[in-house]
Amino acid sequence: MWCGAVMAGSCAVRALRGRRFYSVATANKLSAAEVSRRRSELYEKEKERQLSLYPRTEKIEVKHVGRTDPGAVFVMNKGLSTPFNCAMHLSEWYCTKSILALVDGELWDMYKPLTKSCTIQFLTFKDEDPEEVNKAYWRSCAAILGHVLEQAFKDDYTVTLIRAPEVPVISGAFCYDMVLDNRLDDWNPTKENLHSFTKDALKLISKDLPFECLEVEEKVAREIFQYNPYKLLMLEEKAAQHPQGMVTLHRFGEFVDLSEGPHIPRTSFCLQYEVTAQHPLSTISSEYVRRFQGLSLPRHLKAHHTVWNKLRTRAQKPVSEKQNQEPEPEAAV
Repeated sequence: MWCGAVMAGSCAVRALRGRRFYSVATANKLSAAEVSRRRSELYEKEKERQLSLYPRTEKIEVKHVGRTDPGAVFVMNKGLSTPFNCAMHLSEWYCTKSILALVDGELWDMYKPLTKSCTIQFLTFKDEDPEEVNKAYWRSCAAILGHVLEQAFKDDYTVTLIRAPEVPVISGAFCYDMVLDNRLDDWNPTKENLHSFTKDALKLISKDLPFECLEVEEKVAREIFQYNPYKLLMLEEKAAQHPQGMVTLHRFGEFVDLSEGPHIPRTSFCLQYEVTAQHPLSTISSEYVRRFQGLSLPRHLKAHHTVWNKLRTRAQKPVSEKQNQEPEPEAAV
């Protein structure tokens, strides 16, 4: 089993983009687990700060516009109550089946606090058009993969996560891109390695961890991701695209990542899950980038092993962000 530090070296790492340099804090004495814990602590600190902005409990009205119980109005707490809390006022079915919410028509995480009076509708896998639910599921499965990869290498090897590309569900696999220590450039994962990653993912899934969502200022995000040059590049771009310069973060367990979301409510919505392949990508600043891929089905869609084997074969093929675009990888593992 490999376990890893996120960044190493006696001097700060710098990421080059055009002619701009991004200074990254040195984490040579911190393990991957310690860096992950620090990110989570900073996330929690900012979460508590934002909660303190609501010293008095203000009430909002949330009107349900779903097929069942249309017109039901919930009196909820501003900045505290979430779509899941609203679902609790309806039935257990809504609590266990709802994957996302539409809040005034906007896609919303089930555990993201509501900030004003609004309408709400719940989305499930069984909807006539579950496209956004399926995309959220794929996105969350990729986040689980990123968590596993970051913690899966020895402390004397560096592991730097890049991003989880938004690949179409019909591509057959979700993925996460990363850079490993250059001393591992000749290493390729065996079936046993992939199986070990899968076991780690299934352990996370069994913990039934909720996916939380938090919008933060760019300076807060920079502190959270101070050890990762790729995340620093990404968060600057995301902040520049937001009217108020905000960045959206998601957390489950101690894993914090940049993601617009939305995500599924909890890791336990996954059932079958497998890390299926790794493919080499083109280099970035002379670094060897790898794309790890996986396959998963939610708990209501368990597949027979024959069907799963066919899905696995498909999920081992290189995937790209555009359905009809030729994939970048040169070879399969």
